[in-house]
Amino acid sequence: MSQTQIVRLPWAEDALHRARLTVVPRRRVRAARIPFVTLVSLILLGGVVALLMFNTSMQQAAFDESRLEKQAEVLAAQQEQLETELEKLRSPESVAAAAEKLGMVIYPNSVVLNVDTGKVTGDPVPASGDATPPLWPPVPKPNLTGN
Repeated sequence: MSQTQIVRLPWAEDALHRARLTVVPRRRVRAARIPFVTLVSLILLGGVVALLMFNTSMQQAAFDESRLEKQAEVLAAQQEQLETELEKLRSPESVAAAAEKLGMVIYPNSVVLNVDTGKVTGDPVPASGDATPPLWPPVPKPNLTGN
């Protein structure tokens, strides 16, 4: 067996000494807890305040919606009443009554004017009130006695 000899060079000794690792005691650095706790508290407080504001705005929107629905119901009823009144005014009976109040009469002869040729078809004569029937003719009452 051969034996190996370790030859140490003078400059290697110095390098070996510098290269040796030693255990260094750990420095204990404690992070300040107050800023972290303050940050977390502010985030939680901000979240609670934001949630409260959101809930309040949703409740206000619900009240507004309820008020507007009631207003829409009232306006729908008013529109229906006005449409009924308009249909009543447009009825032939109402138009005839308004015409009678204005002194209009029914024209017995029909006359047609052809716009293209300018020719009048029919015999135009002034209307008289004699040809106008009464709007509300009297209705005979039924005889219930059997006579």
